[in-house]
Amino acid sequence: MTTTDQPASLISTLPGHYYTDPAVFSLEQSRVFEDMWFCAVRASDLPTPGSFEKVQVGRESVLVVRGRDGGLRAFLNVCRHRGAQICTEDSGAVKRAFQCPYHAWTYDLEGKLVAAPNLTKMPDVDRVEYGLLPVALREWLGYAWVCLAEQPPSFEDDVMGAVVERLGSVAAIERYDLDALSVGRRITYDVQANWKLIIENFMECYHCATIHPELTEVLPEFADGYAAQYFVGHGAEFGGDVQGFTVDGSEGFDRLPGVEEDQDRRYYAITVKPTVFVNLVPDHVIFHRMFPVSADRTIVQCDWLYTHEVVESGKDVSRSVELFHRVNEQDFAACERTQPAMSSRAYAHGGVLVPSEHHIGAFHDWLTQRLSD
Repeated sequence: MTTTDQPASLISTLPGHYYTDPAVFSLEQSRVFEDMWFCAVRASDLPTPGSFEKVQVGRESVLVVRGRDGGLRAFLNVCRHRGAQICTEDSGAVKRAFQCPYHAWTYDLEGKLVAAPNLTKMPDVDRVEYGLLPVALREWLGYAWVCLAEQPPSFEDDVMGAVVERLGSVAAIERYDLDALSVGRRITYDVQANWKLIIENFMECYHCATIHPELTEVLPEFADGYAAQYFVGHGAEFGGDVQGFTVDGSEGFDRLPGVEEDQDRRYYAITVKPTVFVNLVPDHVIFHRMFPVSADRTIVQCDWLYTHEVVESGKDVSRSVELFHRVNEQDFAACERTQPAMSSRAYAHGGVLVPSEHHIGAFHDWLTQRLSD
């Protein structure tokens, strides 16, 4: 970590090379992204049998597909013959099967090898054994989560457990019924910064009064520097004159049906390691998925989720989208300003976390433990 002794009120951060070194990023790919549950796709983006999406998880290309039985499955996007990628497009749909564009080996929606040139003359090519390699998949909160590990960790402990740790119970998030919500807007951000800088920024609010004027107008307590994630079960309360979670504090939409009175007019933020942020407000949910590309580049996909009625009726969601879109742009700009300094000699031994950021120290401890195991 660092050799610098700090006063009791300060905690040392990770040294700068953790954010720049390709070797560290490679280790994170194998021991974090490929070894944990990774949020891959919104289930509703794959509406019919044959719908697919290609997702990069660590060093692996993963194919998530809707089967003929209506269920979702995931496979490594690699032909078992000579290793060509089965799908080169990011998303799309096939009628009945996937065909490798190299030698035409063909796999059904369940991953079984069903055809290949001269296959009947090659009895040693077992159609099941040489099918696509499956990847573990779980659906929750309307998203498909995949895990590449041979023995995936407990989904209940790692994913649901992160919500319990933050909110106190799984029921607290299930009241928002994310499965039934529709995507009202999706924005993809290409951030020139390490994924950990984005995580750390999201977890704290010491910066909120400096760079988030719109957010602190809606959530005045954030101006004090303590993020909602600092306290278990706490939701930041809307300002007295604020009517809704919108860019100008104007009225939003009706409260989501399952949201209870004590959750009304409150904002809850949750980090699900390694790459998911969930933001809960009474009338919609904002869901971030991160896709780390390199040590200094991260793709962030942000979904604004509303009731089906709001989306299908064409109601104007721009004011609620604009609020967190500005927050995203402000946050990502801050991360991009920080990234170049991670290679400076001034940050060779890292920096410090002040008391309102101490929970980030637990994130650093978690990461270094995973990388050293």
